[in-house]
Amino acid sequence: MTDERAPRRGKVDRDAFESAVRPNLGAAREDVRLGPTHGVDFGVVDVADRAVVCATDPISLLPELGYERAGRFALSFALGDVAVSGVPPTHFCPSFALPTDVGDDDFEAFWAAIAAECEALGVAIPTGHTARYPGASLPWVGAATVLGVGDPDDVIRPDGARPGDRLLVTKGPGIETAGLFASLYPDELAERGLDEATIDAAAALLDETSVVRDALAAAEAGRERVGGDGAAASDGVGRTVDADAGVSAMHDATEGGLRGALCETAEAGGVRIDVDSTAVPTNAAAVAACEALDLDPWACTTSGTLLLAVDPTAVDRVVDALESRGTPVGVAGEVREGSGVFVDGERVEPPVEDASWAAYERLSGSD
Repeated sequence: MTDERAPRRGKVDRDAFESAVRPNLGAAREDVRLGPTHGVDFGVVDVADRAVVCATDPISLLPELGYERAGRFALSFALGDVAVSGVPPTHFCPSFALPTDVGDDDFEAFWAAIAAECEALGVAIPTGHTARYPGASLPWVGAATVLGVGDPDDVIRPDGARPGDRLLVTKGPGIETAGLFASLYPDELAERGLDEATIDAAAALLDETSVVRDALAAAEAGRERVGGDGAAASDGVGRTVDADAGVSAMHDATEGGLRGALCETAEAGGVRIDVDSTAVPTNAAAVAACEALDLDPWACTTSGTLLLAVDPTAVDRVVDALESRGTPVGVAGEVREGSGVFVDGERVEPPVEDASWAAYERLSGSD
C-alpha cells in the first residue's frame, strides 16, 4: 500500500504531527508542564521547585565552513531553542553519528569550538555519545538535547503572546540562508551578478545565527521592575501595570523563516498579529543573496532573527537591551484579538516548505 501523503523536506507538517506524533507521547505525567506542540521550540518539566526547559535538535557538520566555524554554527540552533524560553541553557548533551571519513583532528576542531562556546555561555556538557558508523553522511551527524534549569516564574511560554503586546523583530529576514549560501557557494552567487563586497557581507551573517544572547538580554530587560521597587506602576494612560510585565513570547525564525515564525507564534497564542513590513529590520546583503537565488527572504530559514511579543510598558527596555548589544530591532507590529498573520493588511500563510531546501539541493548537486 502506498502512502498517498507526499513527504516534505524539513520538519513534518502539522497534519503529520497531529496524526503520528501527538497521539503517541508515552506516559502521561503531571510533571510535564509543556509537552510537544507543532511549531513550538521547547518543552518544560517541573522538578521539585525548578523548571527544566528541554529541546532536541539535529546537529549538522559542514566542513566547507571550516570545522571551528561549523561547530559554532551547529551549536547555535540547539541552544537557541531553550534560550527563547527566557531560561538560560545550562546543559548540552550531544550524540554524534559521524561518517567514517571524518578524521580525529577534524572532529577535535569541531568539538573544541562547541565546547568553547558552551563554556562562554555557562553551559555544561554532562553526557553524550560519539561514534563513527558506516552509512552515516554529512551534513547531518547526530542530534543534541539541551536543558535549561531555572525558576519556573522565569519561563516565557511560546504560546504567551497577548492582545495588546507589541511585536519586535531583530536582524531581519533571510539572515541564515544568506550567510550559509554565501559561505558555501560564493562563486554561484557571483555568477548570478552579486559583487564581491555583497557576497562577503552576506557570508559574514553566518556568525549572526545565534539568538541565545539576544533572547536572554531581552528576557532580563523584560523582568525589570516597572516601579523600581517591585510595586505596580502606571503606564501613563490610566492602566495599572503588573510589575512582572515584560516579554510574553519569543521565537527563533528557523525553518519557514520570518513568515513561518509569525504564523507559529500567532497560532500558538490563539491571536492575530499585524505586521508593518517597513518597520522590520532589513539587511541589504541578506536580501540581495536570497533574491539572487530566487528565494523569498521571508520564507527561508533565518535563525538569528528573533521574534518577540512584548508588553507595551516593556518595549523601550527590551529595545534598549537589544540595541546595546548592537542588534538591529524594530517595533514592527501588534498582537490583537483574532487569528492569523497580516502583513501590511494582507493575510499570509506559512510556507508549505522552507524555500532554502530546494536551493541547497540545487547548489550542492544533490537533487
